[in-house]
Amino acid sequence: MRTELVVVGAGPAGLAAALAADARGVRVTVVDAADGPGGQFYRQPAAELNARRPQALHHQWRTWERLRDGLAASGVRLLTGHHVWTVTGGPDSFTVHALLGPGQDEPATVHADAVLLATGSHEHVLPFPGWTLPGVVTAGGAQAMLKGGLVVPGRVAVVAGTGPLLLPVATGLAAAGTRVSALVESAGPRQVARHARALAGKLPEGAGHAARLLRHRVRPLARHTVVRAHGDDRLTGVTVAALDADGHVRRGTGRYLPCDTLAVGHGLLPQTDLAEGLGCHLDGPAVTVDAEQRTSAPGVWAAGEATGVGGAALALAEGHIAGRSAAARLRGTEPDPAGWAPAARTREALRTAAAALDAAFAPPAHWAAQVTDDTVVCRCEEVTAGAVREAADGLGAGDVRTVKLLTRAGMGWCQGRMCATAVAGLTGCHSDPPRRPLARPVPLGILAGTAPDRAAPDRPAPDRAAPDRAAPDRAAPDQPAPDRAAPDRSVSGRPVSASDRSPSEQASTGGLSSDRPPHGRLSRDQNPPEAFEEGSP
Repeated sequence: MRTELVVVGAGPAGLAAALAADARGVRVTVVDAADGPGGQFYRQPAAELNARRPQALHHQWRTWERLRDGLAASGVRLLTGHHVWTVTGGPDSFTVHALLGPGQDEPATVHADAVLLATGSHEHVLPFPGWTLPGVVTAGGAQAMLKGGLVVPGRVAVVAGTGPLLLPVATGLAAAGTRVSALVESAGPRQVARHARALAGKLPEGAGHAARLLRHRVRPLARHTVVRAHGDDRLTGVTVAALDADGHVRRGTGRYLPCDTLAVGHGLLPQTDLAEGLGCHLDGPAVTVDAEQRTSAPGVWAAGEATGVGGAALALAEGHIAGRSAAARLRGTEPDPAGWAPAARTREALRTAAAALDAAFAPPAHWAAQVTDDTVVCRCEEVTAGAVREAADGLGAGDVRTVKLLTRAGMGWCQGRMCATAVAGLTGCHSDPPRRPLARPVPLGILAGTAPDRAAPDRPAPDRAAPDRAAPDRAAPDQPAPDRAAPDRSVSGRPVSASDRSPSEQASTGGLSSDRPPHGRLSRDQNPPEAFEEGSP
């Protein structure tokens, strides 16, 4: 299939970029691994769950409605269920290689004149004793279960780590019926107060979450951290302790909190695999872009959290700028920055706020001191912290790659995406972003070119419609299909917990269903509304 601009990622940045380019006459195709648009921030419950009030799981719902309605009215082609593993070519002819099917073993390609990467971020994971127990999940994982499957990971939860993501996770779980016994935040009020001016725009949102925490009687523990998770075959509780001003655990401050769920997170890291494969320059962990969101690779734009984690509003502004710039360049004209001046002002203000959040909510400086030698660091290869330390201290490894060669830490399924920063922290080695030629595991038959390549179809299946791109006269998504009964799981009531379901039910409601919506082209009924509006969240 051929298109002018291919956007990888259907989150806020990707959708804003696609709508901006489409409104200026560019043929746009968006590819995404999920079953529907929205990304993690606007993740929607499966249609079969018949959620009556999905907006209860979100803030900035009106922004999502603008994106959703704009997409339905546009000529943007949305290809869901496409797991992109590499992008090749350039500077004016690219091929996006993706995997389809339940086993991600069916190839598909999209050819384009330009590429816009809106690949988002992944969670920053730090190990601690007991973190591999069942019942310990990432903060984003708990949020994804709630938003996408209307399930909660347990009945009594502790939310811990650092960063603004902990607030919506704690309030979301509490509103869904989980008893959140504590919100354990390693940052302290003084750290946040130092950046009060830059964070002034975030205060209303933070105050709203604080009010909801108070309403649900969630106990905040600032300047605390989880030092150990307890349990034999699953989580039964955690030990938390206070931190001193330097980030050391204060002796004698440990306390035990019983729980069956620990949702833990230490922020987010940009997802840059595809950008690295295209040779884009990185500034630290993020893709470097200019004022037009162009990368150092000709013909490649990037927007959203791949260029630096800063939230959905920043992603919308960057996506809008990138889409307008790409549209102009593809038409052979010089972009007019005055046309996106409001988005540029928003971008600069939110980048300043994002830098302040990074400084205020950095992980504890001495977290590695609490990691015992028998703690598993690389879960894929079952490499312990003791083996990692021995590689550095006993065998002289001076970088993460050498530690990897000596211990196999980072050689597994995730290729170090989860454990590389932990290995660097445990050894004191500098962690340079790796140059991975593949963004995800790929069957050898596809790499060898022996599997038949299946191009993405040009038309939707005649008897199926993608749930998020319904025609205007289709029944509202909160009503069950007329010929298909489904249980009513209201967001306003307590969702069924994961422990109440069979393994097959957990898989189907947790976003792991193998059913794919069709990959069809949407008709252009009218000019779509702009996804970015000055002053919008």
